[in-house]
Amino acid sequence: MTETAALLETAQSIAAEAARLIIDGRAGAEVAHTKTSDVDIVTQMDVAAETLVRERLAALRPDDGILGEEGDDVVGTSGITWVVDPIDGTVNYLYGIPHYSVSIAAVSGSPDPREWTIEAGAVATGAGDLWSAARGRGAWRNGERIARDGGPELGGTLVATGFGYVAERRAAQARVLAALLPRVRDVRRLGSASVDLCHVAAGLVDAYYENGLKPWDFAAGALIATEAGVRVAGLDGGPADGTMLVAAAADRWDAVRDALVAAGAGGL
Repeated sequence: MTETAALLETAQSIAAEAARLIIDGRAGAEVAHTKTSDVDIVTQMDVAAETLVRERLAALRPDDGILGEEGDDVVGTSGITWVVDPIDGTVNYLYGIPHYSVSIAAVSGSPDPREWTIEAGAVATGAGDLWSAARGRGAWRNGERIARDGGPELGGTLVATGFGYVAERRAAQARVLAALLPRVRDVRRLGSASVDLCHVAAGLVDAYYENGLKPWDFAAGALIATEAGVRVAGLDGGPADGTMLVAAAADRWDAVRDALVAAGAGGL
């Protein structure tokens, strides 16, 4: 087995196991604490899922690093870092809305999104889907290959987006959305960046953008989308990071980006 294949297998198996844990524990989920605001919540199942992921990685790949949302960073010696979101879409999870996931990606080089290379990733959702990809090998949904051939003109584009948890940022994001909405087909806000990126990969939506993401929010989903033929980049066309991520079919990415710039997204 090649290193990339081994990383993919590890991501798939651990993501699926952690997803079973949180799905089984959802009925008893409750808020453990908050982060950036009173509505930016962490449940005890976020912590339990990340603990499980860290334990499995420590046993299977003890030399790798870990960058996770709920725990301390681990600096590895292998050159591989696992970027982990134990529940992406925690508010959905708490309310019983199935648009949430466990997102796990293996990156090489720097854990900085503008410098890393994403090698493999998996997104296991509350709806029961397992999305995955390996660099240069393609992307899959439940074992079936997915690919995007192209996208519609801007006026026919169904756009997904998300919002932050700090009131001032949400207000600014809403102004951009209000300016963009008349120019596209419609907008969807599902509440999980990793799921949104998988939906772009499969053509369930045509494009996705969001400002203020953390590396664990998009690492696995970005690779899945990229391997399906989607362009994932920052507003400047460089690597996506927390400033802005824009994902769209490669032949329509410029049009989506230009519409976002015209709507004021560059000022977020």
